[in-house]
Amino acid sequence: MKAIRVSRFGGPEELRLEEAPVPAPAAGQVLVRVLAAGVNPYEAYIRSGAYPALPALPYTPGSDGAGTVAAIGPEVTAVKPGDRVYIAKCLSGTYAEYALALEGQVHPLPDRVTFQQGAALWVPCGAAYHALTHQGGAAAGETVLVHGASGAVGGAAVQFARARGLTVLGTAGTPKGRELALRLGAHAVFDHTAPGYLKEIEAACPRGADLVLEMLANVNLGADLKLLAKGGRVVVIGSRGESVIDPRDLMSRRGSIRAFTLWSVTPQEEREIHGAIAAGLADGTLNPAIGREFPLAEAAAAHAALMAPGAAGKIVLIP
Repeated sequence: MKAIRVSRFGGPEELRLEEAPVPAPAAGQVLVRVLAAGVNPYEAYIRSGAYPALPALPYTPGSDGAGTVAAIGPEVTAVKPGDRVYIAKCLSGTYAEYALALEGQVHPLPDRVTFQQGAALWVPCGAAYHALTHQGGAAAGETVLVHGASGAVGGAAVQFARARGLTVLGTAGTPKGRELALRLGAHAVFDHTAPGYLKEIEAACPRGADLVLEMLANVNLGADLKLLAKGGRVVVIGSRGESVIDPRDLMSRRGSIRAFTLWSVTPQEEREIHGAIAAGLADGTLNPAIGREFPLAEAAAAHAALMAPGAAGKIVLIP
């Protein structure tokens, strides 16, 4: 099979298309024919060597994907060959024509959902739901500000929040991104590249935001604290460096900053995430937006696009 392999940490050029053996599923394992693989920022950080936990070299990147079950190992009962599934973590990496996963790492993909959308479910939707619900404690009637509302995680957060009865404000840096965020369900979207956009948010939400979902804390965290309502919470989903804050902004608002990594969710939280994804897909309130598709051989270009500004939907690889 064709697979992307990384033999040393470095730039996108280290993502090389190579021949690799097709894995054979052992007991409790499932082999999936990957028809789309999700591309996530943490995979770029790992590839560059700038991540706290690094895999042994060489390795195949990717935890998200979707396709059909090609084979099952002994003791697997939840799926059968031919089933449409999405992958949420796996054993062998999803940047490949086939991926090996545990039975509990594959989940049903409804017929109405494309494989590209299936590849946009675990990391983006999982992070969005966990931030909004488990970390943020979002409640109907509250106001949430979603930074980067046109990206994969931000877009999922907009849809989950809208379905839960929140007033949803978003930010995005391009007209295309702002249009997408509105289409996904945001009530208002602001241009975070405009000098006065924070004042615009304050005018639109005079009492402040009950919850802020932050994708780039090293840039925005200090300003986020000034936008909070009394008792407001900021949930840090992403950051690319250090941040300076004024703790008095938290003190005066009785506010809090919370943060997580998706890899630290508990088994119960993970079950709830997949339950919420299944419910959203079933009733149509969750409809992942796909931005760009790249052939598997162009994984390096996909990583370059991933880290560029102006996100508008999910980037996926097509094996």
